[in-house]
Amino acid sequence: MGMRIWHQSMTVLDVLPAYRERIQAHAKKIVHADTEVVVHGLAIDTYPSDYPGGDITFNALFSMHSLQWLGSVWSAQTQGFDGFAVCTTIDPLLREMRSMVDIPVVGCAETCYLATHSLGERFGLLLFNERLAPAYRLQMAQYRMEDRCAGILPTGLSFEDVMTGFDSPGKVIDQFRKTAQPLVDAGAHAIIPGEMPLNLLLASEGIQRFQDVPVIDSLGLTLKMTEAQVELRRSTGLAPSRRGWANARPDPQRMADVMRYYGLSKFMHD
Repeated sequence: MGMRIWHQSMTVLDVLPAYRERIQAHAKKIVHADTEVVVHGLAIDTYPSDYPGGDITFNALFSMHSLQWLGSVWSAQTQGFDGFAVCTTIDPLLREMRSMVDIPVVGCAETCYLATHSLGERFGLLLFNERLAPAYRLQMAQYRMEDRCAGILPTGLSFEDVMTGFDSPGKVIDQFRKTAQPLVDAGAHAIIPGEMPLNLLLASEGIQRFQDVPVIDSLGLTLKMTEAQVELRRSTGLAPSRRGWANARPDPQRMADVMRYYGLSKFMHD
């Protein structure tokens, strides 16, 4: 039995059509033939440029932009999607989204960190936006993964370098290898290319290992975990706890009323 997965990006995909096409092409290679992945980005006027990094390196702006995700996950459930894939390593409002809906909501970073348990003892994270490193350290502490991180290092690449690299990937791949080496030397047994554009470029170019260390395809892994959680929900009834303040689901009508009150209906997709 097929399924529909809502893919959600932190970028504005309407202004990055080539990147959107890469996501769609890679997703099609990863998921089952009868799984439909519908790709979504944030609203077209979200950022002052096509790159979100100028805003999301500030906690206040990141938090405000993350509110769009509440409208997206609500829309995914009301439109009958089977699962919601959080396809950005920063995992915005992951716990809050899970408490809102009954469909599986799968976080990219959480999934990647947990996967490293079966691949080795420690992982390393590579970024092209090094100002996000403190946010990832806080995230790892929340997930109780900080002791398993061998390091977080910048690649020295810009967003523009990575976007240009989709047509000519050699420079990006060489720079990835150069900056991954110190993480391997520090004891990383898996490398997570943080930020989805870098991940997608490496995965679509077949970069799966470096120095006999796995390079995590975070987009592919997140989509496959979403498929798995949908299948487990159907076959075993496996679902998150609804006990406790963080997990309890509000009354759906009250949730809809409050989202309208704060203007979040603007971000609910038809």
